[in-house]
Amino acid sequence: MIAITKRFFLVLTLSVFCVTFAQAGPEEDLQQYVDDNTQRLVDKLSEERGLYERDPEAFYKSMDEALDGFVDFRRIAARVMGRYARQTTVEQRDEFVVKFKRSLFDSYAQALVSAEDFKINVNDATINPQNDNRASVAMEVITASGNRHSVTYSMHRKEGSDWMMENVIVEGVNIGLSFRDRFTQEMEANRGQVQPVIDGWSDAVKSLNLEDEVNKS
Repeated sequence: MIAITKRFFLVLTLSVFCVTFAQAGPEEDLQQYVDDNTQRLVDKLSEERGLYERDPEAFYKSMDEALDGFVDFRRIAARVMGRYARQTTVEQRDEFVVKFKRSLFDSYAQALVSAEDFKINVNDATINPQNDNRASVAMEVITASGNRHSVTYSMHRKEGSDWMMENVIVEGVNIGLSFRDRFTQEMEANRGQVQPVIDGWSDAVKSLNLEDEVNKS
């Protein structure tokens, strides 16, 4: 009797799995993929909060490794440079990718680790009907005090590769566009010279108060 009962539940479980798998489409798969990666990153941040105070460099390395493979920093950095990317060398583009990631850490890591507890709900994913390698994923960040903030990831993928995040919109503020506007301002201030802009990018990001932009939206 026990063996029959166990077999029944095994068949039932497999049936539910097969039905769920059969009904899941590419958008549901993408939503689950983003949810899995997002929760993994949130868990990683929670684990490493104390490390930031003890060893900021180790914290940066740990978070950089956690983001690798999900956030396309190279693509983001190229978009931030915009039309100016065409006048850079390969070495300068590589340098800017490193500077861009580091600037985010230097400017926002303290605020991130000291923020109140929060959770993220990934609500839905929409694949671009004109290009099935582009998509947006809507989510909501809910703080411990009950505040809710809408966040949208812009996603892309190359054929045969996993989806990667290429931009973030927070409360209607396009973060990638804000960085690109800042890069353009720095290029104009430096009379079209790219290297000084790359060298001073960390200071430029610190002076870009994205939190005020989000709060005003």
